[in-house]
Formats: sequence, C-alpha cells, structure tokens
Amino acid sequence: MDSTVESTVLKGSCHCGQVKFEVHAEPRGARRCDCSLCRRKGAIMLTATEDAFRVVAGEDNLSMYQWNTRQARHYFCKTCGIYTHNWRRSAPEYGYNSGCIENLDLSTLTDVPTRAGSEMSLVDSASKP
Repeated sequence: MDSTVESTVLKGSCHCGQVKFEVHAEPRGARRCDCSLCRRKGAIMLTATEDAFRVVAGEDNLSMYQWNTRQARHYFCKTCGIYTHNWRRSAPEYGYNSGCIENLDLSTLTDVPTRAGSEMSLVDSASKP
C-alpha cells in the first residue's frame, strides 16, 4: 500500500459534542426515507459499511429508538437530541446523518433519492404482545 495516500476519515458529532463518530470511507449513498419516522426527521442519510463506521465518544450518551419490527435501530444524543445514525432494517449497514459531518458541504448532495420505506412491511398490531 502506498503510504503517501491517506484514507478518508469523516468526523461527525451531535450538536453538543457528547457523541462523536468516524466514517472510514468517502461519503456515499445519500438518500432520504419516507417512512413515518424518517419523514419527520427529514435528514439526508449517507451510507457506511459496518466496518467503516465507529462511535468514538459518547456511546453511553446515545439513546436508541425502535418501532414496528424492531429491526432498525435509530440513535440520538440524550443531551441535545440530535439524530446521529442508524442501523438499517433494509440492509446490514449504517446510515449516518449528513448534517453531523464536519466540513461536508451539504449543497453537494443534490438529486437525493427517496427510499420507499413507507412501503416496507408493518407488524400487525393485533399480533403484537
């Protein structure tokens, strides 16, 4: 490997700085989701493989929200409430909030597709315990 080539490390954090994360990859896979939760958050999410995403500070300050099938895990800072990342139901990968990334020019995220999360299956409330 050429030692003169630096790998990309994106640094992200919540608003208050208690939660910090890194993504060891270029920004990719920008998208929105139209499920009932994501539609309300309105975040443009980027994609990271499991081995490229790492919480580096404040893991104990994260709160997790799950609903419906409880497969997706949505993480928020307990202090400032910022939505930082999620583990996706639709694929074994992370989504992370583009607005949390330092020095990322959000105006470069154009023509962002919307994932049809509203069409994913729902658990029948009558079958829930």
